[in-house]
Amino acid sequence: MPTRNISLTAEQDAFVERVVKAGEYQNASEAIRDALRVLQQKRREDALKLRALRAQIKAGLDALERGDFTEVADADLDDYLEALAATPSKGAP
Repeated sequence: MPTRNISLTAEQDAFVERVVKAGEYQNASEAIRDALRVLQQKRREDALKLRALRAQIKAGLDALERGDFTEVADADLDDYLEALAATPSKGAP
């Protein structure tokens, strides 16, 4: 297994020490590897969210190009948004 030297803040080091002493991990390496797995998972989730957001943006832009939108005057925006919030979404019970 490759070895790498890393620098931690005092707070991070204390946290690693705490979780090892609490028996959550056998040693600091295990704790750091777990932290990296969490970071990797978060990055995967962020990438999926970004892909979904881009798809929604594309759908919105496509709707605009088709003329499928509703214009709302600034003065009516709050009422319009409240009405949208009160309307059950598709597939909702």
